[in-house]
Amino acid sequence: MAKKAEIINKKSLGFLEKYLNNPSPTGYEWEGQKLWMEYLKPYVDTFITDTYGTAVGVINPNAKYKVVIEGHSDEISWYVNYITDNGLLYVIRNGGSDHQIAPSKWVDIHTKKGIIKGVFGWPAIHTRNSNKEETPKLDNIFIDIGAKDKKEVEKMGVHVGCVITYPDTFQVLNGNKFVCRAIDNRVGGFMIAEVARLLRENKIKLPFGLYITNSVQEEIGLRGAEMITQTIKPNVAIVTDVCHDTTTPMIDKKTQGETKIGDGPVISYAPAVQNKLRELIIETAEEKKIPFQRMASSRFTGTDTDAFAYSNGGVASALISLPLRYMHTTVEMIHKEDVENVIRLIYETLIKITPETSFSYFD
Repeated sequence: MAKKAEIINKKSLGFLEKYLNNPSPTGYEWEGQKLWMEYLKPYVDTFITDTYGTAVGVINPNAKYKVVIEGHSDEISWYVNYITDNGLLYVIRNGGSDHQIAPSKWVDIHTKKGIIKGVFGWPAIHTRNSNKEETPKLDNIFIDIGAKDKKEVEKMGVHVGCVITYPDTFQVLNGNKFVCRAIDNRVGGFMIAEVARLLRENKIKLPFGLYITNSVQEEIGLRGAEMITQTIKPNVAIVTDVCHDTTTPMIDKKTQGETKIGDGPVISYAPAVQNKLRELIIETAEEKKIPFQRMASSRFTGTDTDAFAYSNGGVASALISLPLRYMHTTVEMIHKEDVENVIRLIYETLIKITPETSFSYFD
């Protein structure tokens, strides 16, 4: 295994920045998938893609026993929903976009003519009724693209159905915190790609087929994972996504649990998480001295783990999460060491799995 400090190198960090900065809203992930496949190409034997844009790099494609490592590639966004006569745009969500952070944010509106810039406008504090303070809601936030009327909006190429993203780009804060929009969950695609890179560079020969899966449309209901698991039909799935750092203000730890950036990967307990696979992951972390945290989920994980677990008659599935601050904002924040430790944990767990590894409760 590469030394801890060498996991994220200059080349891979450059890829992460390029990958995060590229917009990949739900339903429009393909340009980001092309970047991801280009980076992954030296480390896999072949690729699988599907109609809606999920991309899978495959190592040992002829092996009968199949293991998936998975992240999702899409980011939350908005759709143009209504254009007023005086040229303002009202929106609906594409995924879990937060209306409360929208006012005063710049946006990119994606059109056939290219990107049109706009801003989420908001009345000045001087003009608002202090006795009835208005708060951002889905029905009162709007985008201004500088057009005088609806005809000018349409002439610019903007129409109902255009997708809208935030342009905020990758930054490193205090040397070891990565900050950007869309870390949820393009960092997952980055981490599984790094696992593939390390396997190739360290000349690890796996006794099974490894399917490095970057799914689409997670943000609107795990749809990409639902589709691709039927194509792959895996025996095992290790999913990585983000979870909340619950140590910042206004979060109730009694209901949300306690997880923190910098304290390591988060291993989930949930009905969809296969207990024997989870215990293998924990044993690996303990053996390799990889710090980790625990999280319990009621009923479902809310991640692509659920889609894999309940597919194809049942697939042994587990979830390794990356703690993140400020989810679904434009300043999502993660810790570099957590990213490296998720990569290490997936890598070391894969080395322990063989086609003879039983995840049955009855053996």
